[in-house]
Amino acid sequence: MRSDVTLQPLDRARLRDLLHAAVEDADPLEVMPPVPGPGAWTPQRRSAFLRFHESRSLSAHPVEATFVIVVSGRVVGAARLCPLEDREGTVEAGVWIGRSHRGVGVGATVLELLLDQARARGCEGVYVSTTPANSAVRALMTGLGVDLVPDGDELVGCVRLTADA
Repeated sequence: MRSDVTLQPLDRARLRDLLHAAVEDADPLEVMPPVPGPGAWTPQRRSAFLRFHESRSLSAHPVEATFVIVVSGRVVGAARLCPLEDREGTVEAGVWIGRSHRGVGVGATVLELLLDQARARGCEGVYVSTTPANSAVRALMTGLGVDLVPDGDELVGCVRLTADA
Protein backbone atom coordinates (compact mmCIF):
# COMPACT_ATOMS: atom_id res chain seq x y z
CA MET A 1 0.00 0.00 0.00
CA ARG A 2 1.34 3.42 -0.93
CA SER A 3 1.98 5.65 2.06
CA ASP A 4 1.64 8.87 0.04
CA VAL A 5 -2.03 8.20 -0.82
CA THR A 6 -4.78 9.35 1.54
CA LEU A 7 -8.53 9.87 1.47
CA GLN A 8 -9.82 13.11 2.94
CA PRO A 9 -13.50 13.93 3.36
CA LEU A 10 -14.79 16.22 0.66
CA ASP A 11 -15.57 19.72 1.91
CA ARG A 12 -16.24 23.00 0.13
CA ALA A 13 -12.57 24.02 0.08
CA ARG A 14 -11.47 20.67 -1.37
CA LEU A 15 -14.29 20.75 -3.92
CA ARG A 16 -12.43 23.45 -5.89
CA ASP A 17 -9.27 21.33 -5.80
CA LEU A 18 -11.29 18.34 -7.01
CA LEU A 19 -12.72 20.35 -9.90
CA HIS A 20 -9.21 21.48 -10.84
CA ALA A 21 -7.98 17.86 -10.83
CA ALA A 22 -10.91 16.78 -12.99
CA VAL A 23 -10.42 19.57 -15.53
CA GLU A 24 -6.68 19.04 -15.74
CA ASP A 25 -6.56 15.25 -15.82
CA ALA A 26 -9.90 13.60 -16.67
CA ASP A 27 -12.66 13.51 -19.22
CA PRO A 28 -15.99 14.88 -17.93
CA LEU A 29 -17.77 11.57 -18.60
CA GLU A 30 -15.26 9.80 -16.34
CA VAL A 31 -16.08 11.95 -13.33
CA MET A 32 -19.72 13.04 -13.49
CA PRO A 33 -23.08 12.28 -15.08
CA PRO A 34 -23.53 13.46 -18.67
CA VAL A 35 -24.44 17.11 -19.23
CA PRO A 36 -26.02 18.41 -22.46
CA GLY A 37 -23.70 20.37 -24.72
CA PRO A 38 -20.14 20.00 -25.98
CA GLY A 39 -18.01 17.31 -24.36
CA ALA A 40 -15.27 19.63 -23.10
CA TRP A 41 -14.95 21.26 -19.68
CA THR A 42 -17.22 24.20 -20.49
CA PRO A 43 -18.23 26.71 -17.81
CA GLN A 44 -21.64 24.99 -17.68
CA ARG A 45 -20.05 21.58 -17.16
CA ARG A 46 -17.78 22.95 -14.41
CA SER A 47 -20.82 24.40 -12.64
CA ALA A 48 -22.67 21.10 -13.03
CA PHE A 49 -19.70 19.26 -11.48
CA LEU A 50 -19.81 21.55 -8.43
CA ARG A 51 -23.61 21.24 -8.12
CA PHE A 52 -23.42 17.46 -8.44
CA HIS A 53 -21.02 17.13 -5.50
CA GLU A 54 -22.80 19.78 -3.45
CA SER A 55 -26.09 17.89 -3.83
CA ARG A 56 -24.65 14.40 -3.27
CA SER A 57 -22.11 14.95 -0.50
CA LEU A 58 -22.20 18.49 0.85
CA SER A 59 -25.92 19.02 1.34
CA ALA A 60 -27.68 19.07 4.70
CA HIS A 61 -28.75 15.47 3.98
CA PRO A 62 -25.95 13.86 1.94
CA VAL A 63 -26.72 10.67 0.03
CA GLU A 64 -23.11 9.49 -0.04
CA ALA A 65 -19.74 10.01 1.59
CA THR A 66 -17.22 11.43 -0.86
CA PHE A 67 -13.49 11.65 -0.30
CA VAL A 68 -10.80 13.41 -2.27
CA ILE A 69 -7.88 11.22 -3.22
CA VAL A 70 -4.66 12.96 -2.25
CA VAL A 71 -1.26 11.83 -3.53
CA SER A 72 1.77 13.55 -2.02
CA GLY A 73 -0.40 16.49 -0.97
CA ARG A 74 -2.14 16.93 -4.35
CA VAL A 75 -5.81 16.12 -5.08
CA VAL A 76 -5.89 13.63 -7.97
CA GLY A 77 -9.41 12.16 -7.86
CA ALA A 78 -12.40 11.17 -5.80
CA ALA A 79 -13.80 8.10 -4.08
CA ARG A 80 -17.27 7.58 -2.68
CA LEU A 81 -19.38 5.23 -0.63
CA CYS A 82 -23.11 5.31 -1.26
CA PRO A 83 -25.55 3.20 0.78
CA LEU A 84 -27.65 0.85 -1.34
CA GLU A 85 -31.33 1.06 -0.46
CA ASP A 86 -32.07 -2.50 -1.52
CA ARG A 87 -29.06 -4.08 0.26
CA GLU A 88 -28.95 -3.40 3.97
CA GLY A 89 -25.39 -2.97 5.24
CA THR A 90 -23.91 -2.62 1.75
CA VAL A 91 -22.46 0.47 0.14
CA GLU A 92 -21.53 1.06 -3.47
CA ALA A 93 -17.97 2.19 -4.12
CA GLY A 94 -17.08 4.63 -6.84
CA VAL A 95 -13.64 5.93 -7.77
CA TRP A 96 -12.09 8.13 -10.41
CA ILE A 97 -8.41 8.90 -10.63
CA GLY A 98 -6.79 11.43 -12.95
CA ARG A 99 -5.09 9.87 -15.97
CA SER A 100 -1.57 10.81 -14.89
CA HIS A 101 -1.97 8.85 -11.63
CA ARG A 102 -3.36 5.64 -13.10
CA GLY A 103 -1.37 2.44 -13.27
CA VAL A 104 0.99 3.29 -10.40
CA GLY A 105 -0.77 1.68 -7.44
CA VAL A 106 -3.00 4.59 -6.43
CA GLY A 107 -6.19 2.63 -7.19
CA ALA A 108 -5.15 -0.36 -5.09
CA THR A 109 -4.40 1.88 -2.12
CA VAL A 110 -7.65 3.80 -2.58
CA LEU A 111 -9.61 0.54 -2.62
CA GLU A 112 -8.00 -0.57 0.66
CA LEU A 113 -8.71 2.82 2.24
CA LEU A 114 -12.33 2.74 1.01
CA LEU A 115 -12.82 -0.74 2.46
CA ASP A 116 -11.44 0.56 5.77
CA GLN A 117 -13.92 3.47 5.62
CA ALA A 118 -16.79 1.05 4.96
CA ARG A 119 -15.73 -1.18 7.88
CA ALA A 120 -15.53 1.86 10.17
CA ARG A 121 -19.13 2.69 9.18
CA GLY A 122 -20.26 -0.82 10.13
CA CYS A 123 -20.86 -2.01 6.58
CA GLU A 124 -20.91 -5.69 5.73
CA GLY A 125 -20.21 -5.36 2.01
CA VAL A 126 -18.97 -3.03 -0.71
CA TYR A 127 -20.64 -3.33 -4.11
CA VAL A 128 -18.44 -2.67 -7.14
CA SER A 129 -19.37 -2.26 -10.79
CA THR A 130 -17.07 -1.75 -13.73
CA THR A 131 -16.84 -2.27 -17.44
CA PRO A 132 -15.34 -5.39 -19.00
CA ALA A 133 -12.59 -3.18 -20.47
CA ASN A 134 -11.44 -1.94 -17.04
CA SER A 135 -8.67 -4.44 -16.47
CA ALA A 136 -7.32 -2.55 -13.44
CA VAL A 137 -10.54 -2.91 -11.42
CA ARG A 138 -10.98 -6.49 -12.61
CA ALA A 139 -7.47 -7.33 -11.37
CA LEU A 140 -8.07 -5.62 -8.01
CA MET A 141 -11.28 -7.59 -7.49
CA THR A 142 -9.63 -10.86 -8.49
CA GLY A 143 -6.87 -10.11 -5.98
CA LEU A 144 -9.52 -9.80 -3.27
CA GLY A 145 -11.14 -13.07 -4.33
CA VAL A 146 -14.24 -11.31 -5.67
CA ASP A 147 -15.94 -12.80 -8.70
CA LEU A 148 -17.30 -10.14 -11.03
CA VAL A 149 -20.39 -11.30 -12.90
CA PRO A 150 -22.04 -9.78 -15.97
CA ASP A 151 -24.98 -7.46 -15.36
CA GLY A 152 -26.02 -5.84 -18.63
CA ASP A 153 -23.02 -3.95 -20.00
CA GLU A 154 -21.20 -4.04 -16.65
CA LEU A 155 -19.44 -6.47 -14.38
CA VAL A 156 -20.56 -6.41 -10.73
CA GLY A 157 -19.43 -7.96 -7.48
CA CYS A 158 -19.44 -7.47 -3.74
CA VAL A 159 -16.48 -7.36 -1.38
CA ARG A 160 -17.58 -9.01 1.88
CA LEU A 161 -16.21 -7.19 4.92
CA THR A 162 -17.33 -9.68 7.56
CA ALA A 163 -16.66 -13.40 7.69
CA ASP A 164 -20.35 -14.28 7.96
CA ALA A 165 -21.72 -11.74 5.47
